[in-house]
Amino acid sequence: MASKELIKKLEDTIENIADFPIPGIQFKDISPIFLDPKLYEEVIKDLVAFSKGKVDAVCGIESRGYLFGIAIAVALEVPFILIRKAGKLPPPIISEKYDLEYGSAVIETREGQIKKGQRVLIHDDLLATGGTTEAAAKLVEKQGAIVSQFSFLIGLTGLNGDEKLKKFNSEIYHILEY
Repeated sequence: MASKELIKKLEDTIENIADFPIPGIQFKDISPIFLDPKLYEEVIKDLVAFSKGKVDAVCGIESRGYLFGIAIAVALEVPFILIRKAGKLPPPIISEKYDLEYGSAVIETREGQIKKGQRVLIHDDLLATGGTTEAAAKLVEKQGAIVSQFSFLIGLTGLNGDEKLKKFNSEIYHILEY
């Protein structure tokens, strides 16, 4: 869906940082996008086009999912719902535990902010293995809503995150793939 021009601009803007945060990792630094307001607007326009008329709410995953997710929700004129690490939101909350490479983690959202039957877009900046995003989708479903879409700025194709999300029968979109 993204134009070749937008993809090229993003590829020229996003910085590859070798061996960060640990040796062997190629970190994709998206922060230079925020130095170019016009490019940021183009990204939002593209992500909004993917979801226009298809969702009733946007959930953003802490913390980088907020950077684009809030703007997507505002442009779509739908609510934005925070999905946060455990212990960051006041009660009442709904939680979902998920496994990490070493151990586990918990994400939460405030109970009652996601409404039964809502079509929800889950947004994050990057899709890697899909574990956090899968947990976010389970949080949405626990509240009787429907995960209708997932969107990401970047998808790391070699880590099979898309495969983990296919069970939700939702549209999956990333502007860039590495």
